[in-house]
Amino acid sequence: MALSLYVDTARWRAHQKTVIDQFPGLVPVCKGNGYGFGHERLADEAARFGADMLAVGTTYEAAKIKDWFSGDLLVLTPFRRGEEPVPLPDRVIRSVSSVDGVHGLVGARVVIECMSSMRRHGVHEEDLGRLHAAIEDVRLEGFALHLPLDRPDGTDAVEEVIAWMDRLRAARLPLHTMFVSHLRADEQARLQQQFPQTRFRARIGTRLWLGDHEATDYRGAVLDVTRVAKGDRFGYRQQKAASDGWLVVVAGGTSHGVGLEAPKAMHGVMPRAKGVARAGLATVNRNLSPFVWAGKQRWFAEPPHMQVSILFVPSDAQEPKVGDELVAHLRHTTTQYDRLVER
Repeated sequence: MALSLYVDTARWRAHQKTVIDQFPGLVPVCKGNGYGFGHERLADEAARFGADMLAVGTTYEAAKIKDWFSGDLLVLTPFRRGEEPVPLPDRVIRSVSSVDGVHGLVGARVVIECMSSMRRHGVHEEDLGRLHAAIEDVRLEGFALHLPLDRPDGTDAVEEVIAWMDRLRAARLPLHTMFVSHLRADEQARLQQQFPQTRFRARIGTRLWLGDHEATDYRGAVLDVTRVAKGDRFGYRQQKAASDGWLVVVAGGTSHGVGLEAPKAMHGVMPRAKGVARAGLATVNRNLSPFVWAGKQRWFAEPPHMQVSILFVPSDAQEPKVGDELVAHLRHTTTQYDRLVER
């Protein structure tokens, strides 16, 4: 019995098509754990809908995915001098975020990242004069801008791209292709209309693969159910049961990513209050699991084990049975499933 990822394939692919239709020239992104689906599956999907390029996170990912995808591979992590060399075919394109990086990739295919308001990495305006000479020694595939998701200051994403287009044009740098991230479809259309000689290519991962939440769900199989009475001791730490109920052993533990939670940016009083409440409960060993039974998320009886979790289901709920499956609210990018089930 397993932690399973169920996929409504027809619905999932219908959503993909909607996104592809909205973003002409889209570059699908396949990085990390393949957004929960795995690299091989997403490479197959990208080939199925005719993508000519697939973006990956690292050179190590490119080395794996090259055997599953025959088109160009764009490595998103910028090149750094001194990095471990990884044998890659000529169809791999490297991202570069400095003039020194361009000089270190003589003869290579490169995309040059520009410093955006993300403030993560990229060339600066003052670098453009030196960059003009440096690109003579590489095969320039285009420039790129990785933009923020939120703009609480009210700034305009399109205006940020236009400002960089103007800088690049003033420096007499080629503007045949601009790779962009986190633009809306209407924003990309505005840019394409204003700069008809430039091809804008959106790099999209989350919106493409995970944009329809109803197309997928995780489920953990019930492996064992044990009745306990209030005060009974159980588990590794021999805690006492707070009330009568059942200890439910369900597939899905730390090796699957259960119990892992990425930090979240909280806005507003209510989300912060809920965060404080969760932290307070955790200090008395009360942690809400991602598993749902009888319409409610159930509490961990104790911290998740490596491959299973033990939940507490109170006696006022229906008793789970071995073989039942519990829906699990898990984050795709941190979850490793045992099996994928097509529906």
